[in-house]
Amino acid sequence: MPTLTVAEVDAALDDVARLSGAGSAAARATAVADLFGRATHEEQQWLRAVVLGEVRQGALEAVMTEGLAAAAEVPVADVRRAAMLAGGATYVVDAAFAGREALAAVGLTVGRPVLPMLASSAPDLPAALAKLAGGELAVDAKLDGIRVQVHRDGDRVLVATRSLDDITHRLPEVVEAVRSLPAERLVLDGEAIALDEDGRPRPFQETAARTATEAAGGAGAAVTPFFFDLLHLDGRDLLDLPARDRWTALEELVPEHHRVPRWRGSDPEQAQAFADRVLADGHEGVVVKAADAAYAAGRRGAAWVKVKPVHTLDLVVLAVEWGSGRRSGWLSNIHLGARDPERPGGFVMLGKTFKGMTDEMLRWQTERFLGLETHREGHVVHVRPEQVVEIAFDGLQRSTRYPGGLALRFARVVRYRDDKTADEADTMETVREAAGR
Repeated sequence: MPTLTVAEVDAALDDVARLSGAGSAAARATAVADLFGRATHEEQQWLRAVVLGEVRQGALEAVMTEGLAAAAEVPVADVRRAAMLAGGATYVVDAAFAGREALAAVGLTVGRPVLPMLASSAPDLPAALAKLAGGELAVDAKLDGIRVQVHRDGDRVLVATRSLDDITHRLPEVVEAVRSLPAERLVLDGEAIALDEDGRPRPFQETAARTATEAAGGAGAAVTPFFFDLLHLDGRDLLDLPARDRWTALEELVPEHHRVPRWRGSDPEQAQAFADRVLADGHEGVVVKAADAAYAAGRRGAAWVKVKPVHTLDLVVLAVEWGSGRRSGWLSNIHLGARDPERPGGFVMLGKTFKGMTDEMLRWQTERFLGLETHREGHVVHVRPEQVVEIAFDGLQRSTRYPGGLALRFARVVRYRDDKTADEADTMETVREAAGR
């Protein structure tokens, strides 16, 4: 029979989290042992998985929003809009139970970040244009930087990430740029990115390092803010205006050197020419935007469509790691290498991935790589470098972790290439060309 309640578990884990100082390790161990000692075998399994992050319980923001609307007996659209403006569903629980008028009163507050509008995807520009079904649109350069939402109220400036974390003290250049604008109260949406002297983007990790740790404190590569939307200006919310009106207001407020490169019009050929220039300038792609769309905070809809060229390499599997959680019992994370005859072993590791793998693929590769096994080191199974795999990735970045000095970004498996031998895999020379080095 169940012996624990949700409230008891929540309280117990909160107590464990608050323990600190001398003797806290022993106290935490005792508290955890007491909690698990009162749980049934099934409860223990579930709790262990929760603590280790190996449970997919479906508590996504969208699910929570719909559940709150049902519980409060109010339209889900009302809850969704209030949650977007408040920064999440948890902030509008009281308003939902107070009724529709209370939800409607939740507005954009300068100084309180809102969830950003997100883009859907398309494989190329014609497909993106087809999604928007013609008419006036904009094509924005998609910068490979940090998404920032900047709030200004007088001299007070707040810089938040897409996850609503406050990183103001780490980006003084952004604060300075926004303080220089001719407005007292505003909310801007944009990107912060490190650039070369010639204006080309620096590797992503140089930008990301500025927000990686509390110790960053503004140290590292200088970043430049580029804004593409204006959500509030001097007491007036702009979210519900057509995008063309927000773009015009942005152009009147923010100088060109702090605006994301943008083309506006309706001619597909001109749009493609602009997209080609953006890629030639070293940016990762474009975002196509409908001119008549409102700003849908927190939503991924059809009004914004991102297009990023897909890069692929044929690499060789050097080792595989045993999986955990749902992948327990299967060889999962594969180590990826490019050919390099100049190095011992003939291959250079570029990264790892388990992204893109189906259950069928996991079963196949477990059998395949156990047949290629040479030796093991802990949970890592080293294999003969024979299996070629096609890998899609978003880019390459400098790395001190791997001997080739480069690492794949967002690598995922496309397919295994049984039609190729390891001698036909891509070389480090090809990889360096792809990285622009």
